[in-house]
Amino acid sequence: MTPEEVGERLVHLLATDDPEKGTITAGVSGGGPGHARAVVDVPAARWWFAAEAARDAGALGCDFFDWLSAVDELDGGFSVLAHLWSTRRRHGVLLRARVPRESPEIESLVDLYPGADWHERETFEMFGIVFARHPGLRPLLLPPEFEGHPLRKEFVLAARVAKPWPGAKEPGESEGGAAKRAPVRPPGVPDPNEWGPMKGKVPPPETPARPARGERPVRPAGERPARPVRPPRTEGES
Repeated sequence: MTPEEVGERLVHLLATDDPEKGTITAGVSGGGPGHARAVVDVPAARWWFAAEAARDAGALGCDFFDWLSAVDELDGGFSVLAHLWSTRRRHGVLLRARVPRESPEIESLVDLYPGADWHERETFEMFGIVFARHPGLRPLLLPPEFEGHPLRKEFVLAARVAKPWPGAKEPGESEGGAAKRAPVRPPGVPDPNEWGPMKGKVPPPETPARPARGERPVRPAGERPARPVRPPRTEGES
């Protein structure tokens, strides 16, 4: 089946006459042959049912769980994504659902795909998205005393304020040029004058004065420009 056919088939399986259950749409993402994937957007309330249909429908047969994660959409909430694959038919489908920023929650897929366990735990830690009915939604990567969700866009990268980041420089961290005069901070890096140990102590960047157009720089009185020194003549030189 082509990616278009996979998406259309899943939309058909989930079709309903009840408008309160929301709209399901399908599209295609990816590049050239072999890389395109069906993308199916479902309401959060139908997330689990969409995964079940993708697994159990004979025409789809997505028996392999590939990965699950999320994207911070700022005011739009969070997009939760799961990629499922058919080992027999060699096609995949990317399920996508949107959850609100306040109290984000969606159904766990662990009972359908046990491999989703660690992916949901990581997404819970990094984004704060709750997976209902998950058998053990506990810390996976971060220490228990860690506060916050590091992959949310409002999360402050405190280490970037305390000391310069080692390695390649990010936009706005250049030591000279236009970036020094008007720095642009990378995402997650706050203004050090507003947050952190240097709050209120960082002077504004100095902008060097530029002479007006057509105006020549003023030379101190008595100072003459240096004249080029000619090398001594040699014999035979006229």
